[in-house]
Amino acid sequence: MRFMHSRAPRAIPAVIALAALAIGLRVPPVASAQPGMMGPDVRARLVPQFTAAPAGQQLSLAVVLEHGPGFHTWPRREDVVVPPELGEFFEPIPTEVELVTDSVPAGVQVWPSQWPAPAKVTVNYTGAPLQLDSYDETAVVHIPLSLPIQGLSGEAAFDVRVSYQACDETVCYAPEIVTLRAPVRILPAGSAAEPSAEAALFASFAPPFADPPTGGSATAGAGAIAACSASDVVPMNLFGWRFHFNPCGAGGLALLLLFATLGGLMLNLTPCVLPVIPLKVMGLSRAAGNPGRLKLLGATMALGVTAFWLAIGGAIAFISGFTAISSLFQTPWFSLIVGVFVGVMALGMFGLFAATLPQSVYRLNPSHDTLHGSFLFGVLTSVLATPCTAPFMGTAAAWAATQAPSVTLATFAAIGVGMSLPYLALAMRPRLISAVPRSGPGSELVKQVMGILMLAVAAYFIGIPVAGWLQRPPDPASRAYWWLVALFVVLAMAWLAWRTWRLAPSTGRRLAVAVPAAVLAIAMLMVTDDLASYGPVNWTYFTPARFAEAQARGDVVVLDFTAEWCLNCKALEASVLHRPEVVALLGSERVTPMKVDLTNGDANPDGKAKLAELGAVAIPLLAVFGPGTGYDAQTGVKWDNYTVDMVVGAIGVAGGG
Repeated sequence: MRFMHSRAPRAIPAVIALAALAIGLRVPPVASAQPGMMGPDVRARLVPQFTAAPAGQQLSLAVVLEHGPGFHTWPRREDVVVPPELGEFFEPIPTEVELVTDSVPAGVQVWPSQWPAPAKVTVNYTGAPLQLDSYDETAVVHIPLSLPIQGLSGEAAFDVRVSYQACDETVCYAPEIVTLRAPVRILPAGSAAEPSAEAALFASFAPPFADPPTGGSATAGAGAIAACSASDVVPMNLFGWRFHFNPCGAGGLALLLLFATLGGLMLNLTPCVLPVIPLKVMGLSRAAGNPGRLKLLGATMALGVTAFWLAIGGAIAFISGFTAISSLFQTPWFSLIVGVFVGVMALGMFGLFAATLPQSVYRLNPSHDTLHGSFLFGVLTSVLATPCTAPFMGTAAAWAATQAPSVTLATFAAIGVGMSLPYLALAMRPRLISAVPRSGPGSELVKQVMGILMLAVAAYFIGIPVAGWLQRPPDPASRAYWWLVALFVVLAMAWLAWRTWRLAPSTGRRLAVAVPAAVLAIAMLMVTDDLASYGPVNWTYFTPARFAEAQARGDVVVLDFTAEWCLNCKALEASVLHRPEVVALLGSERVTPMKVDLTNGDANPDGKAKLAELGAVAIPLLAVFGPGTGYDAQTGVKWDNYTVDMVVGAIGVAGGG
């Protein structure tokens, strides 16, 4: 619940504390004006350092916060310090400044903002004077820009979104969000700049370079590592465990790469990658008797994994419009090609190529015990991982995508290294895989079963684009292809049980395989019944008009961004959103569950725009809005992973308790 510091300070904190304990969440303070109360005397302006600047010039866009007597605003997030006297549930709303990327002309390089030091102000929120770090009087935030040497001329207009919460000594008011515009006329290189009439505002501005750069970049937020030390914060969320860190400087960059590596390692535990790990274990087992060869194959596969993620990082850094890993699957043809490739590999596992196709076709189905085969299998494993994301990885990748190409490439390389670690560990320890059968009927059976399971993977990837092509947004895509996936899984388990019954020498060994196979087949049918349906929640499918209608009614809106290719989305929906207590809450009065289906992103531009508005580039994403939080992108609650308690608590907060 968002609330205002009252003039009766002793009663309200107790009520808020009890409400917060009931829902299990921290509660941010937000004010709403009380009847008869004077509004906040705070004004935001945007002033360019130069009204006209030559090409190649560095300049600042100054966000000027002017506070009337007795008023202050909270500083940026990392400078906020809450005195213990205010209690653990007191969470102020920090000042945020964001340059609207769409307003930045191509070639302009944007550097991290330079923030002023907070001042000490005295407040009386608890009945006793307290000192708080805040902005007062005139506070100036600088957004440094570098204009390109060539390719830009005429009038440019930069938009900056500013959000802040104004307070006086006893009351905090409702947060303000304003978008400000500053026009700058671009002159030919070598021309004289025309300074702003308010030159004193820029006395504290420190240009990123001593000399102007020789070129420009279209990547907003890109910059040297040392230049980003002022304001960047990367928030992390691991199913309710939330923290943030500053990624700048050597230590910050090391932390960023560490989290990216951990995220890549966790990718191996996602439903996208788990099915192919046994294939690689089998391939490595053939070289278990030759430790040197085994290490070389493992290193080559790791190189393939890392090379793929480096290629993704390069695409994000240098290709316009490629903003996230999931951009691959928003192009239906990519998923179709992956499905066909996996299907060809599956057929090859049955020996089809050896009998009927020329030797050149082996390039499509490379052997695991060759160097080029291990490299390509590493690439394939990474491709199969792209519909999924892992804790830490998604946030690290999203932040790195807005940075200089060197940071972007380093972060995605770290993801690749993390994902390849299990295969390197297997290769370095031959004893871990020496027990895997390398020949004989048992090995052949495992190969056949894995081939049938690969057909299930192929059916999944081929079914995604077909469903997307048949989709008519905002209505959902068909999920009938899941039954074909289930058919292959059940066939694989049936073949495993039957052949084991024929090959195993004892009843105990037969049952040890047949019983788990039967359980897995039954479980797959049960899960498919849920996956192929639209679940127990009566979703409204997103359009801007429907969102506005729910807002006008004062409903809590639970916005779920999903796609048929996003297995993480489906796992979260099944394990959290389909739980009975969450289903009941989503079906209650004044709660509107709304789904944004991005299976075919190009066919749902409104959904893609909403995702971008929330500052996200990848899914899964769950956002919760309501009267208690507001409906603005900056005030809603949003996560890329979540638990039942987090969703229930957020709905309570958004609904005003």
